[in-house]
Amino acid sequence: METRQALTRFYDALAGRDARTMSAMYAPGAAFTDPVFRLRGEEIGRMWESLLGRAREFSVTYTIARASVDRGTVEWTARYLFGGKRPVVNVILSELRFENGRIVEQSDQFDFPRWAAQALGAPGRWLGRFEWFRRAVARKARRGIGLG
Repeated sequence: METRQALTRFYDALAGRDARTMSAMYAPGAAFTDPVFRLRGEEIGRMWESLLGRAREFSVTYTIARASVDRGTVEWTARYLFGGKRPVVNVILSELRFENGRIVEQSDQFDFPRWAAQALGAPGRWLGRFEWFRRAVARKARRGIGLG
């Protein structure tokens, strides 16, 4: 599958809250990283299923910034209610690498302190810039998707 088509399929599935399609697009042993998660293989699908299953008032817009033979860059924005009550607008830059039409690496970057302020309120606003706080949020997020 051409990279641009694969990216469109993946982010259309994200916008449609279709975690099953997204999960199937990852190669076995794929790696996913962002400021909160460091995941491999089946953990990635579990993350998407959990996040999309719980999301309230969720929407995604995206732009494919670059697509080459085996790599793509996508700029996307997720809007949702964190915990069902706090509005979040998270702007994310994704870099994906493909082998044989499947995602083998995905690295998402976003402004963690900005996200923490929106999602967690005053504690996130005050503590979001500290690495120990980001790690604490990451540990809680892993438990929240059943990864201990």
